[in-house]
Amino acid sequence: MFRVGILTVSDKGAAGERPDGSGPVLARLLPPDSFQVTHTLIVPDEWEAIVATLVNWSDEVKLDLILTTGGTGLSPRDITPEATQAAAERLVPGIPEAMRAASLKKTPHAMLSRGLAAIRGNTLIINLPGSPKGARQNLQVILPALPHALEKVQGSTAECAGLHLS
Repeated sequence: MFRVGILTVSDKGAAGERPDGSGPVLARLLPPDSFQVTHTLIVPDEWEAIVATLVNWSDEVKLDLILTTGGTGLSPRDITPEATQAAAERLVPGIPEAMRAASLKKTPHAMLSRGLAAIRGNTLIINLPGSPKGARQNLQVILPALPHALEKVQGSTAECAGLHLS
């Protein structure tokens, strides 16, 4: 069972001016036999709040997976990727590449997403778009690979070559 945190990055959500639409969508998409959402939080688009949560959830809480939603676009306050990179020890470029490639088949705006994926300790952190639809579609793209990715991040020495992915 992988322990998951969902961090919604939204000024309006943090101020109580808008309900969190994306966080609950992500929680519902995670298969309950493999993933348990143990932490959720809404923070404003502020570097310190994002970094502090990612570091705490990785280092102290020791979550296996953190999904962020929001703050990945081009607006001046969209700083989730920069905050994630500040908390990161290693980047995982294939995950956002796969999300953008799949999303480009649906909308040309996908190329404007700046989300990234990173590892801190034994935690995988993935930035997803802030819209419920975008968050859902992107998580659906990467969900089949997440269990194997999380096992590897946690130190599994099982060979990858024998896997047959469909």
